[in-house]
Amino acid sequence: MKTRKSLSKRFKITKTGKVLRRATGQDHYLAKKSSKKKRRFRKWIEASKPEAKKIKKLINF
Repeated sequence: MKTRKSLSKRFKITKTGKVLRRATGQDHYLAKKSSKKKRRFRKWIEASKPEAKKIKKLINF
């Protein structure tokens, strides 16, 4: 089975097997959001367990 390249570019899998994704809401409407909130968007966050299971399957991990 081939790796879904679009997913492999959007997600990172850590050494322990956690799936990390970018925070949502950082593309537009940024003028009304606080600086604190915008800083938090920059960090990678862990994907939920059901979501992580599907992603790992498609990335062939």
